[in-house]
Amino acid sequence: MFQKILVPVDGSNSAWKALQTAAALAERFQGELRVFTVMEPYNSLSLFQITLDENLMDRSNREMKKASLAVLDMAKEKLQEYGFKGKASFEEGEGNPAERILEKSRETDCDSIVIGSRGLSGITEFLLGSVSSKVSQYAAVPVFVVK
Repeated sequence: MFQKILVPVDGSNSAWKALQTAAALAERFQGELRVFTVMEPYNSLSLFQITLDENLMDRSNREMKKASLAVLDMAKEKLQEYGFKGKASFEEGEGNPAERILEKSRETDCDSIVIGSRGLSGITEFLLGSVSSKVSQYAAVPVFVVK
């Protein structure tokens, strides 16, 4: 275990704590990190059933993509701050965060997931349950939830 660690990040303090914990585990067990961020595009946000202008959605999705890439850049910086010397890969995805995290863990043969307990999801988390709860419930590998 802790040879291939999937670390979902969203820019929240909880995600950075999870990244720091995952880095320590990877160093301790000579593992590698797979840092992953998920953008949930506006066209998939069916919770409020709001009809938005197509141009507005495209522009907003482009901005969200930039934000996702910025989160990955910040993750690289954080790993340098933490003094992480191991192997790490960085990838972004699109869709439902919990579903994409579970898919990514299967696709990349990760043996563990280290995830923050609370992300940036706000009202959606309150109404539908947290991403970390869903991931820990449905993952086929051990999930380490960091508070």
